[in-house]
Amino acid sequence: MEKKLAADIYKTIGGKENIVTAENCMTRIRLVLKEKNNEMLSQLKKLNGVLGINNKSDELQIILGPGVSSKVADELKNIIVQDSIPSPNNLSSMANEAKIGDGKELHEQIRAKNATPFKLLLKKIASIFIPMIPGWIACGLITGIINILLKFNPAMADLEWIKMLGVMGSAIYFGLNIFVGIQSSKTFGGSPIIGCILAGVISGPGLANIQLYGENLVPGRGGIIAVLMVTALAAVLEKRLHKVIPGMVDLLITPLVTVVVSGFASIFILQPIGGVIANALGDGSMALINAGGAVAGFVLGGIWLPVVMMGIHQAMTPIHAQLFESLGINILLPILAMAGGSQVGAAFAVYFKTKNKFLKKTIATALPIGLMGVGEPLIYGVTLPLFKPFIGACIGGAFGGAVQAMFVVGSYGMGVSGLPLAALTNNIPVYLMGLVTAYIAGFIATWFIGFDDPPEE
Repeated sequence: MEKKLAADIYKTIGGKENIVTAENCMTRIRLVLKEKNNEMLSQLKKLNGVLGINNKSDELQIILGPGVSSKVADELKNIIVQDSIPSPNNLSSMANEAKIGDGKELHEQIRAKNATPFKLLLKKIASIFIPMIPGWIACGLITGIINILLKFNPAMADLEWIKMLGVMGSAIYFGLNIFVGIQSSKTFGGSPIIGCILAGVISGPGLANIQLYGENLVPGRGGIIAVLMVTALAAVLEKRLHKVIPGMVDLLITPLVTVVVSGFASIFILQPIGGVIANALGDGSMALINAGGAVAGFVLGGIWLPVVMMGIHQAMTPIHAQLFESLGINILLPILAMAGGSQVGAAFAVYFKTKNKFLKKTIATALPIGLMGVGEPLIYGVTLPLFKPFIGACIGGAFGGAVQAMFVVGSYGMGVSGLPLAALTNNIPVYLMGLVTAYIAGFIATWFIGFDDPPEE
């Protein structure tokens, strides 16, 4: 199936001559094309397996769903390779290996026009955490299952196999700084092992025996924020040193200087700064929810979809991870997840009111995975193109977020949303109540706001 879909996409978009870059994320293939038109987009939407299209910028996003997008992207890149050009996974490989000058020039023009440095930075930082999502899901589910079992029978806490599961469930927290150190070094262009070492410096228990300015250092202070800062510094330093250190001693001098300079910088400067930021995020989030309650949840749940549309939602990824490390639970994720739930309610309203058969088919196809927390097909295929249902979904997300904040529902994992997220929360019944609230509010708001029913094609 993936091979056929990749071939169909390749043919529809005009083959290698029309491709500048081809990348993918968890749910979609992201293409930069030299040319695209309405006929191409219409044909893509009709392909079996395509859940929706986002063409709001010069990057064409083909929504396929989790798991499928990576497989189809791999097949698509194989087709491109077989068609006598290197895989355009990124611009640098195209420039260095294929020497496609026109594609490089066009991509640079598009990036300069549409990609602000701030959004590119957020995207880069968010990419650090994507490989960790399976771990968050696994450990979060284990922790959630343990909590459910202990609520029914607290005496089970003394069972050895429960203790073993507890170790497994907390493993992501135990090694989080190390994981982030490795991934962030890769992302920033440094050596992963140096990132791992510097994360170990920040987390090392031996810091507790060292005094600085009359106070003992705190192992792990600054958490993920400090790790991101020190690995970024180390990557820049390492690349500079590679350019100036003679080749015969580069392997000896560069790692040594990078670790020592970055290590001292982390202890004296970056770790204290990271500690202030990390504490502010944790304490600020708790204060916001405790003081604002349902009102805070209403606002956060209501604005999340527009934040996603503006492309700045990726800024929340390290914040989510830091909340896990600081508080042991994420109290923002259930609130923000309500925005996806409200899409389901809004789409149901559109389904019952529209007379457009193609739109009904699109909704019927996208609703099941929307219930499972993958909202892109409903956003880009239904609510956003019609616009008014998008407003209705924002309203539904606000009401659902209010419920989550009122009862301070938290999540033990990340990477999932919708119904699957229930198993990762500390209060499954209340989370589901909030999710149903988002469904109903999104449905009612969209039903009364209405929309302009598109004519049949």
